[in-house]
Amino acid sequence: MSKNLLEVKNLSVAVDGKQILDGVDLIIHKGETHVLMGPNGTGKSTLVSTIMGDPNFEITGGQIFIDGKEITNEPADVRAREGIFLSFQTPEEIPGVTVENFLRMAKSAREGRPTKIMAFQKELKNRMEELDMDPSYASRYLNVGFSGGEKKKTEILQLLMLQPKLAMLDETDSGLDVDAVRIVSQGIRSYHNRDNAVLIITHNAKILEGMDIDYVHVLENGKIRKTGGRELADEIIEEGFSALKAETRND
Repeated sequence: MSKNLLEVKNLSVAVDGKQILDGVDLIIHKGETHVLMGPNGTGKSTLVSTIMGDPNFEITGGQIFIDGKEITNEPADVRAREGIFLSFQTPEEIPGVTVENFLRMAKSAREGRPTKIMAFQKELKNRMEELDMDPSYASRYLNVGFSGGEKKKTEILQLLMLQPKLAMLDETDSGLDVDAVRIVSQGIRSYHNRDNAVLIITHNAKILEGMDIDYVHVLENGKIRKTGGRELADEIIEEGFSALKAETRND
């Protein structure tokens, strides 16, 4: 069995005194792709934001480990340097900081050393071509004036440039047309290898096409209620979560 890349143990989380997660357990090994599904408002974004270290989410119980190292109380920047990456449903705009400068600073911080400019620019150009991005976007302020699709592509560009250990993608396919979803999916497949792992939150099977899915987890009312393979995602997309509730009542 491969070493645990991420281990979440009995994690409970509250926001403004309201309990959102209630004893979540999750283990992800290197080389795996996991999918997290569930009705809206059940804690999916809370889980990945807490793993990333968002201070708006209060951990009221449990632990989080990355590569065997406990990070339960570490700030987000430490977790990022440990190799955790989170793409957001609605990426933030950062006026005054170009895409190229942002990525160069982030890459230097991630690797703990200055980046070599020529090699970095060559890699950036190649990655942007891979994502069918206009090269002029490298000199534009991060996400400022970008369409929804371009913002999501920029998130995947960050993923490809930073090469984190764990990529958590929170509805990266939300609001994208079919062509953009295909490109984003290709970018995720290009990133993924046996030394890293992917956790995808989605309601759409399109982004999963061509991916080898190891586990699908259903999060409901703050707990992981069911875990299965790719067929579980297909069942949910075809029949909705009501079928799972019926199964639970019949057990």
